[in-house]
Amino acid sequence: MNVNQLVNMVFKLFLRKAVNGGLNAGMRRMSGPGKGQGGAPMDAGQGKAAVRKARQAARIARQMGKM
Repeated sequence: MNVNQLVNMVFKLFLRKAVNGGLNAGMRRMSGPGKGQGGAPMDAGQGKAAVRKARQAARIARQMGKM
């Protein structure tokens, strides 16, 4: 293995962790009420729908990253 391959491997590892961390944070944010809203929490149906949409968006983003 040469140095270029090692650098690319490490770079991809860090990039993958950063993207997955961002997607997970986005899913958590979309699945629950925000800090500033202060109102009543979502009912179970709304929360599940938001989580489903967030997961679908994450899947699409990962698929686009593979292209």
